[in-house]
Amino acid sequence: MHVYIKKSVVVSCIKAAVLQENFVVSLAEDQGGSIFRSKNLVGTSGESERKWLLSIRGASAFVRGAVATFTVSCPTSLGKLLLIELDKQPLVLFPEDSWFPAKVAVKSPEGDTYNFPVYRWITDSQVHRFREGTALRGFEDNHHLGRYSREQELKQRQKNYCWDVYVEGIPHCMKADDLLILPAEVRFSFTKQTEFLFAASTGLTELKLKGLADCKMGWTELDDINRVFCCKESDLSDYVQQHWKEDAFFGYQFLNGVNPMMIRRCTVLPDNFPVTDKMVFPDSRCSLAEEMKKGNIFLCDYKQIDGVKTNIINDKKQYLMAPLVLLHKTPNDKLMPIAIQLKQKPAEDNPIFLPSDSEYDWLLAKIFVRSTDFSEHQLNVHLLRTHLLAEVFAVSLLRNVPMVHPLYKLLIPHTRYTLQINFLARKRLISEEGVFTQFSASGGEGMLTILRRSLSSMTYSSLCMPEDIAERGLKDVPNFYYRDDGLRLWDIINRFVRGVLSYYYKNDLEVQQDSELQMWILDIFEHGFLSQPCPGIPQKLTTVDSLIKFVTMVIFTGSAQHAAVNSGQFDYGGWMPNTPISLQLPPPTKKGKATEETMLKTLPDVNTTVQGMATLWLLSQQSSDFAPLGHYAEDHFSEKTPGQMIKNFQEELKALSAAIKNRNKDLEVPYTYVDPEKIENSVAI
Repeated sequence: MHVYIKKSVVVSCIKAAVLQENFVVSLAEDQGGSIFRSKNLVGTSGESERKWLLSIRGASAFVRGAVATFTVSCPTSLGKLLLIELDKQPLVLFPEDSWFPAKVAVKSPEGDTYNFPVYRWITDSQVHRFREGTALRGFEDNHHLGRYSREQELKQRQKNYCWDVYVEGIPHCMKADDLLILPAEVRFSFTKQTEFLFAASTGLTELKLKGLADCKMGWTELDDINRVFCCKESDLSDYVQQHWKEDAFFGYQFLNGVNPMMIRRCTVLPDNFPVTDKMVFPDSRCSLAEEMKKGNIFLCDYKQIDGVKTNIINDKKQYLMAPLVLLHKTPNDKLMPIAIQLKQKPAEDNPIFLPSDSEYDWLLAKIFVRSTDFSEHQLNVHLLRTHLLAEVFAVSLLRNVPMVHPLYKLLIPHTRYTLQINFLARKRLISEEGVFTQFSASGGEGMLTILRRSLSSMTYSSLCMPEDIAERGLKDVPNFYYRDDGLRLWDIINRFVRGVLSYYYKNDLEVQQDSELQMWILDIFEHGFLSQPCPGIPQKLTTVDSLIKFVTMVIFTGSAQHAAVNSGQFDYGGWMPNTPISLQLPPPTKKGKATEETMLKTLPDVNTTVQGMATLWLLSQQSSDFAPLGHYAEDHFSEKTPGQMIKNFQEELKALSAAIKNRNKDLEVPYTYVDPEKIENSVAI
């Protein structure tokens, strides 16, 4: 395309939509026109003169959602347009404000249109360059201006997004000592920020007014917990309150609760779990060997928690066990617990608890399991395997992959809000003053031990759902809705990723010679997995298939997997006895002595209960500017083929959502966490 002398080029500058608001921006100044804006077109044969974006509409041309059109006359041909330069300058005596252009469309005299995705806050008076929207990998970016802008963009990004070591032995994070250090484009919108702060500030308000948030006394009656619970309830949390003591519901949670990652089929009993047929099948109708051969025996082993140093809360030592749980699939497809050993080493003072034991012996054993599951879930399954990894994926993308790269265009929507929510998690949850540190049994030193052990034992296959389900022997377990919905969603994401990436990468050599792609994966290996020999974690990508698989995992981890292990936190943890965040008596060493009073004294104090419940409620709230999986407000792809693939992706997600809703109509406990309509594109809460 050529732009000739005296022929006009129409530039449409579309301002940000509502979703792009940011609380640090003064919209009044922006709308009042307190700045001059200018732009410059750069092509293969030259560039236009700097054009001030002045309109007869005045400031109204730059209000949120507006489209402003300007005419640029060029004295000579520009050749093929490569990039556009945008800047803003403040008026004298007016404070400098911020500008968020969404995209620029340039129409040539011949009728061709060039699209320039921007979607960035311009907060200073410097010139910012943005590439034409057609995706280009580094090795095919042949023009020197294109290569230069690419290099300069990454150079600046690597200054803005620096790696930091929060704690040795866990994935690295973005360096940011203060929230305002985060670049504006990765911060919460004004809407998100306002709602989050409101939810956080009101979560404890009612409980404080009732005098519960600071009460360090224990519970004397189970019914008294309703004083906390009735403040925040959901339909499922009410169900949990009514059924938490039942064995069938205890077993159900290993499949469809917030931590479906522990259970695996058992073919051989661990040596340290000496369960006998007489213990679990006293009527001799079947045997463990027979049931294991049939695939009906399952195991949850919390050995990773063994020996973890526990917290001191309200000046009292807390207790955290490392249990082994044996479960049996009954002929009516119920998953029933049949044996629980609360410590790893068999001993006389470490009995194996059975359903045939006294009511409170068995109930206390299950409570200890549920409390341990809370720490395993929060630290390994939730924090490490979704939040921390998603941050690594995002920071590496921003440091190593320019906006014009197809991988950036594909993944950037899946990084939305992740850096800020993780910053807040480090400040408010796992810091020395954080809620998790202060009020959970594994807070403090124990937390770091669990995180380090979890990272060192992580495998690539455990992050890839089809392989994980197969390795745990769970392909044919009935009523496993996390698996059913998750595998279908994995396949949908994989088809979408394959379609987009195969459009740009025609053979394995193109993957191998893409230096930006290789730096992205190497940065992830070094800063996410700390260059440890985690089985299967790639250090480089050598084939199109390996690229597709890894990118599928990245999107699935930050969207579907996070939703599966995050959204139901209050549903299953709001009723504290079902998921105690800490316990303050050791487990029974002999059977037959536990009572209701023993159980109540074991449960956490009132203030610990309140803090845990309020936090789980906050982390389960969905923002009103929630971006559902596959719905992209920003048009990063200019080509028609990826655009059609996005539409196909959305249609498949819609069909899956309808199927899940239809299935749930017949379920006593609907499973909704992997419904695409309820999954956010990114780790944003």
